[in-house]
Amino acid sequence: MASIKKSVFQIVRKPRITEKAALAGASDNSMVFEVHPDANKIEIKTAVEKIFDVKVDEVRTVNCKGKMKRVGQRTGYQRNWKKAYVSLKEGSSIDIIEGL
Repeated sequence: MASIKKSVFQIVRKPRITEKAALAGASDNSMVFEVHPDANKIEIKTAVEKIFDVKVDEVRTVNCKGKMKRVGQRTGYQRNWKKAYVSLKEGSSIDIIEGL
């Protein structure tokens, strides 16, 4: 696979704010992000550290398959995407939900 240089904002697309993500944040000080499908754990770790100025302990990734959707008689699929669970070191925190 060819290595294409991606910026940190292309690697980390957006935070996933769900109940499951909130429970993960409360239990083990982690955040959930939607990331670029070709990004690896090292790229995700460096991107989160640069964007939010925190120390990352561990990164776990999950490839999520797009769901089938229907509009009338036509069927199609949503795009596949990648989710990253980023565990932060002690004393580090990210306040994303603060402005909501």
